Amino acid sequence: MDNVILEIKNLSKSFAKNKVLDGINLTLKKGSVLGLMGENGAGKSTMMKCLFGIYAKDEGQFIFDGKITNFKSPKEALENGVAMVHQELNQCLDRTVTDNLFLGRYPTRAGIIDEAKMLKDANKLFASLNMNVNPSTIMRTMSVSQRQMVEIAKAVSYDAKIIVLDEPTSSLTEREVQKLFSIVNDLKKKGVSFVYISHKMDEIFEICDEVSVLRDGKLIMTKPTKETNMNELIAAMVGRSLDKRFPDVDNTPGDDYLEIDDLSTKFEPQLENISFKVKKGEIFGLYGLVGAGRSELLESIFGIRTIASGSIKVNGKKMRFKSSKDAMDHDFALVTEERKLNGMFGKDTIRFNTVITNLNSYKKNGMLNNILMEEAANRQIKQMKTKCVSCDELITALSGGNQQKVIIGKWMERQPDIFLLDEPTRGIDVGAKYEIYQLIIQMAKQGKTILVVSSEMPEILGITNRIAVMSNHRLAGIVNTHETNQEELLRLSAKYL
Repeated sequence: MDNVILEIKNLSKSFAKNKVLDGINLTLKKGSVLGLMGENGAGKSTMMKCLFGIYAKDEGQFIFDGKITNFKSPKEALENGVAMVHQELNQCLDRTVTDNLFLGRYPTRAGIIDEAKMLKDANKLFASLNMNVNPSTIMRTMSVSQRQMVEIAKAVSYDAKIIVLDEPTSSLTEREVQKLFSIVNDLKKKGVSFVYISHKMDEIFEICDEVSVLRDGKLIMTKPTKETNMNELIAAMVGRSLDKRFPDVDNTPGDDYLEIDDLSTKFEPQLENISFKVKKGEIFGLYGLVGAGRSELLESIFGIRTIASGSIKVNGKKMRFKSSKDAMDHDFALVTEERKLNGMFGKDTIRFNTVITNLNSYKKNGMLNNILMEEAANRQIKQMKTKCVSCDELITALSGGNQQKVIIGKWMERQPDIFLLDEPTRGIDVGAKYEIYQLIIQMAKQGKTILVVSSEMPEILGITNRIAVMSNHRLAGIVNTHETNQEELLRLSAKYL
């Protein structure tokens, strides 16, 4: 067992009556990458959080580098050579990159923080990882993908023996993904081991040496990636075979319904002269590289960003929303890209997060009615197949994918006419993705107009009728989904770079 860096024995963990981990036995070899897969709520992140000292395990042992280990806090884990990059970024957005890198371990000289050394070490770290990052940049001004790369660099900076990467590429560009894989491969050669949690199967096969699958808190299989295939992994994850990755897109778009005409925004990052029309009952994709302006376009339509010029028309009627509430009153809905930052109330329950956008519907005799709110929450739990103990559970107790189901469910309660979806399946497993695809197509068949942003090219090609491609905050072109291919989308996305 000299080549084993981590051994997990009979690990169990429960939240109230919900047994999240049930007798897990797993080994991680030195200088290897172990892929960890499973549906949302299968226990992947929970297992790693038990190792990292965020959660206390109920039963079992961690044997790290030959010694029984029980970290009481993330700080203790980091100091002993275990680092973790979380799916949901926890950063001080109003501080610099350097501050975030050295938070909790500032170097000092004569009792004063040595900022010169911090800056020097930060530059040295980014140079060693071949990253082009200015350490003096305020985190809030950076894109999600740039902040993700900073977090990965921070994990590397601890000289860890094990690095856990929880959905590390969920918001990275293809170039940044390859950069990450290069870093992983270089560190592997130095004996660093990785646990790589992901729903993206192509990445698992590209970067992992072995893959383990969890289902309902139990370890279903562990195999070398060379000895398995996508169908076997899907069957192990969901307990059944998925014959197709995407359902049939059998909606029939009607007449033009939403018209964007020569739209430009006032503040950075500025959109320039965007024009397109979306039909009633159409699934209209928005593709482009990260930072191309897709999220900004949805926010502009939804009244969050200030429009400098141009117009928005719905069914021929001119609209100019002054706020998101204004947009909601006209039957628009927006699922945002970063659910933790602006998509949910993390300190409240599933019930609260389900009803918060539609409170007037749950009033009786002028007062909010708990029975109506509970019925609404349970209705969406059932419809979205959300894994939870009850609607009174805190939303933060759910896995990332189940949180996303609650967020989509809260908008479903409003029954919007126009649905704006920004990366709706980010961090969601293959089985749940299929259910959301079915939901999107069903909404389109009911006459809803849907705009969906996705960075996953197979997804944008698999569930849309037409695709608009953004490049550097401008519209590069619109293509019919069944007449285009990946090469054309990539060419258009680079048109104005």
